[in-house]
This record gives sequence, C-alpha cells and structure tokens, in this order.
Amino acid sequence: MTGRVGLIGLGAMGAGMGRNLLAKTGGLQTMAHRDRAVIEALVAEGATEHADAAAVAAASDVVVLCLPNSTVVEAVMDRMAPALRPGQMVIDTGTSALASTLALADRLAALGVAFAEAPLTGGAQQAADGVLGALVGTTPEGFARAAPVLAAFCERVEHFGPVGAGAKAKFINNYMVMGIAALVTEAFRAAADEGIDWGQLHDVVQCGSANSGVLNRIIGKARDGDFSGYVFSVGNAAKDMRYIADYLDGSGHGTEMSRAVHDLFQRAEAQGHGARRISELLSPEVRDALFDGS
Repeated sequence: MTGRVGLIGLGAMGAGMGRNLLAKTGGLQTMAHRDRAVIEALVAEGATEHADAAAVAAASDVVVLCLPNSTVVEAVMDRMAPALRPGQMVIDTGTSALASTLALADRLAALGVAFAEAPLTGGAQQAADGVLGALVGTTPEGFARAAPVLAAFCERVEHFGPVGAGAKAKFINNYMVMGIAALVTEAFRAAADEGIDWGQLHDVVQCGSANSGVLNRIIGKARDGDFSGYVFSVGNAAKDMRYIADYLDGSGHGTEMSRAVHDLFQRAEAQGHGARRISELLSPEVRDALFDGS
C-alpha cells in the first residue's frame, strides 16, 4: 500500500478499523468522533489528528469513510470537496442508498477523484479483529487501489463489479440478516406466549437447520433475561431496510416478505425504540406492543 490514508468516522466500527489501519500502514490521518478516548489513543500510537474533514482530505491520498448513513456521507463530502484534488481516492464503507452512492461517484469523477463503495459485513468486534468482509463496487483499477487499504481491516475483500454492485450485494446480505432477525423475534415472542422455555428451545434449535449467528446473538443472552446480545440498533436496522426496500421495489424484487420485514423495523422505530438494540425487541416491555401494532 502506498500513500497516506485518512479515516473519517471513529465510531464503534471505525475505531477498530482505525487501529488496524494505523498498525498495518504506520500512519493515519483522522479526526475526532464523539468519543475523545478513541482519537487520543490513536494519536498516542502515531496517528495524526486534524480539525475537520477538509483537513483530513487535504492530508490524505486515500480517504476512508465509515459513516452511519447517506445523509451524513453527503454532508461530509460537502465539507471535503474543496480540499480534494485529482488523483485521490475516496472509499465509502457504510451502507448507503444506491442513488446517493451513484451520485457520489459522479461527483468525485468530475473532480478527478477515484471512488470505491465497500460496504462491510461484520460488526465492531470483527472491525477490531481485522476480519470484516468488504463488498466492493468500483472499476478494476479502483479495486486494485482500494483492496490493499481494505485488507488492513478485512479478512475478505470481494469485487462485485462497477459502482452500485457493492451496494446491491450488501442490500441482499442485510435483507437476509434483518429477515432472520425479524423471524427470530416473532418466533420467540410466540414461544413466550405459549409458555415454551427459551433456553430449552434455543438448545435444541442450535442442533438443526434454524441455527444461525443471528439467532445466537439475539437469544444467547435473552434466554437468561439479558436483551443486549445483538449490538446493532433498531434505528440502523430501520435505515438499512429503507434502503433495501427502495432497491427491491425499484428493481421489481419487492415481495410481501420484504415489505413485512421493512414494516417491523419502521414500526419499532416509530414507537420510539430506535436507540435500542434489535435484540431488545424481545424484551417484555417492547414485544407485545410491537407485534400488536399498538
């Protein structure tokens, strides 16, 4: 890997990505997020802190974005744009709306800046361990340039095609994840109503085809009354499902199932549960109102 790498977005995922980028490249251009402890630890290890996104862009050859949604990506791009120069590259690792991603690629191309979308599979622990997966959409030349950067915090880096292909692949991945999460939540709510012991059920289900990472993250702790097991917020699930539903409906692949999964997380967010983890949808104070639609 050659050139200076910048990272904007030192949140739960970005913190681990930043540590791996710094360790494997020997340098990192970055800026503070909400938690000063993260940036201070990185600076102590050799990273360079900048005041804002424009300063990070000016000091970098490749800028990696790890931001929560398309609205934030677009706002950060507005701040970065005056500092960008031909020959640079921007890599967006978030799950973004398809139309926004395509528009961002066009905007950067007009500035002479290369672009790769690289939405990620995995969570904060996988980011810290450097074993995320990247679903990349860019040109072949862009992939050759982006892949070594992504390899600093990813175990698998796959090129799916031009810009847009990575987003579509990520939507399909996240649709499966959110669909399983919705089904597990609904099924175990029914089990509770029928007096079926969650621990016993979970033990047996793990022996069969219904076993999954999603099941175990949600029920592994919930069986003992701890609903914090799945570290992914309802608000993020609702955002992802909005993007996914737009894509599926727009491409003719929307179904009653996709609309039902979308509706569950939109309803949970509308009821004020956006900051909760998705495993908390099974907590007694949430689940009845959620599934009764009240």
